[in-house]
Amino acid sequence: MSGTGDWDAAAYDRLADPQEAWARDVVARLDLQGDEAVLDAGCGSGRITRQLLDRLPEGRVIGVDGSAAMIEQARAAIGADPRVELRVGDLLDLELSEPVDAVFSNATFHWIIEHERLFSRLFGAVKPGGRLEAQCGGEGNVAEWERAVDAICGDERFAAYFRGTASTWNFASVGDTEARLQRTGFRTRRVWLERKTYTPEEPREFVRVAGLAKHLDRLPDPLHEEFVDAVLGSMVRPLTLDYVRLNISAARPE
Repeated sequence: MSGTGDWDAAAYDRLADPQEAWARDVVARLDLQGDEAVLDAGCGSGRITRQLLDRLPEGRVIGVDGSAAMIEQARAAIGADPRVELRVGDLLDLELSEPVDAVFSNATFHWIIEHERLFSRLFGAVKPGGRLEAQCGGEGNVAEWERAVDAICGDERFAAYFRGTASTWNFASVGDTEARLQRTGFRTRRVWLERKTYTPEEPREFVRVAGLAKHLDRLPDPLHEEFVDAVLGSMVRPLTLDYVRLNISAARPE
């Protein structure tokens, strides 16, 4: 799975407060002078892209996302800023006309199964000496939630739609991530896990747009709400999600 597909972009943008808050620390890790070109790999609705633009008064951002709805939402939010280029595209097939100074990504890599191919594409997109700073779901991320979703996928009402399909998420370990980065040419600076907890104010809408989007893609429309109800009904209330974020800090050698 490449992470492409469509989302309810407007709802995601409204509910993505935790992702935006966590991304601030990742943006801060980028050592920017203000005139660089930065790739926002999985830019979503553009909330973090705007943070990057604040750091780049004389630079530019290339935002790539697999969802046309997300790119449309980002364009509406950012407007006609000449410093930003937004495009729909699969990161596993990423090609840029010229390499960027840095790659940033937030809450995207865990939607992509083929991490080694992903890192190879990002390595080719960044200049020698350029940085990769990213955060995504890592090993143990929302483990209780993942078990609940897997159980509901096996329910006779829904099982036929998920039988034989690939895993939706790739919550990678530190060791596997370091090895994959090194095999694709990156020099790892630090790879680590960080625990965070979030209790959504609108649990149903939050999980529908941020956690179950790919599952709902596989179901016919009449089963969407029934599936969401089944997953939420199997969880303890109030819903609290125990996140484990995988942080990646790496560089392409000079």
